Amino acid sequence: MTVTLSPRTERRKVEPPPLSQYLMEVRAVGEFARFLMSDRTHELPRGDGHGVIVYPGFMAADTTTFLLRRRLAKLNYDVYGWGQGQNLGLRAGMLPEMRRHLKAVAAKSGGRVSMIGWSLGGLYAREVAKLEPDHVRLVVTAGTPCVGDMRGNNAWKLYERLNDHWVNSPPLPTDLETLPPVPLTSIYSDGDGIVAPECTKIGNGDMHESVRVDSSHVGLAWSHEVLAVTANRLAQPAGSWAPYSG
Repeated sequence: MTVTLSPRTERRKVEPPPLSQYLMEVRAVGEFARFLMSDRTHELPRGDGHGVIVYPGFMAADTTTFLLRRRLAKLNYDVYGWGQGQNLGLRAGMLPEMRRHLKAVAAKSGGRVSMIGWSLGGLYAREVAKLEPDHVRLVVTAGTPCVGDMRGNNAWKLYERLNDHWVNSPPLPTDLETLPPVPLTSIYSDGDGIVAPECTKIGNGDMHESVRVDSSHVGLAWSHEVLAVTANRLAQPAGSWAPYSG
């Protein structure tokens, strides 16, 4: 079978994190152990029971976000995985299925749904929020590459091997950098060894913000700091939004 790739989209060039920082991703093992052994949800604000969907990063699946989802459930949210197996990249039919899943969760939970996306999963959450803003309460992303050069990371070559499009030209109905018309928090780490932090920062505005944490890229899925920021955002009353103040 012959695969035809779409033309490359020119973006501001951003270098991936250096090898030394990439190798430091090994600290994610310790971050996972600390998150597993130390449950600090009692320190965090409880929610109102609304629906939450968590999207895994590239090469990950719902098993990877299980601990995060379990902690969110303990905070009184109706939490769901994305339900599409391993995230190997954007494939045909995925966006329609994510839109269907969002509407089903919204109907079951009785209101707008918050969406949390780790890394590539954050791009999915953003895009679905653009397409279905009436069903989305807010979006939180962690380590999500969405600004500038989509090759500003250490995973783009593998992504292109596994998919039928260039990483800078994903088959999306909207421009990648366009913000969804709902509150959006982009969590980033200067210690990210996979995605250049410059590619994850969206600035600050009336309904969007960038929040820094200390974590590896992989460890963002198992970070109490990420959970604390997320819990703070989710606990805001429906229809209101204020910047994160820590």
